[in-house]
Amino acid sequence: MKKIYFAGSIRGGRDDASLYAEIIDYLKKDNIVLTEHIGLASLKDSGEKLNDVEIYERDIAWLEESDLVIAECSTPSLGVGYELAYAQKINKPVYVLYKNNPKGISAMITGNKYYKLYSYNTKEELFAYLSSLF
Repeated sequence: MKKIYFAGSIRGGRDDASLYAEIIDYLKKDNIVLTEHIGLASLKDSGEKLNDVEIYERDIAWLEESDLVIAECSTPSLGVGYELAYAQKINKPVYVLYKNNPKGISAMITGNKYYKLYSYNTKEELFAYLSSLF
């Protein structure tokens, strides 16, 4: 059973929150998702009730505790970008998922050979890929 740090946009926008919830539910079948709150419909783009220092310290501790990071990056987020860079710094495997669209995601992510990238068109493709990871 792996400890997974799932990353997805909060303050950058919650357009994909329902997808995050589906991914988290899928991952929780056989793993521990340290950040399952990312999928909560009640979590708005205003963030959590914790202050920023508490969020930062908690999330860094979770990143360090995790076995790997899975990030859904279709909705741009400065925080997720920071989490990805931190995970790389501490040598955690990082899987970046994003919807195939003309805008794509930042070249700072797609150009980094450390990250394992997966662009998908449908949820079926996404979940087939996740299934292949475990």
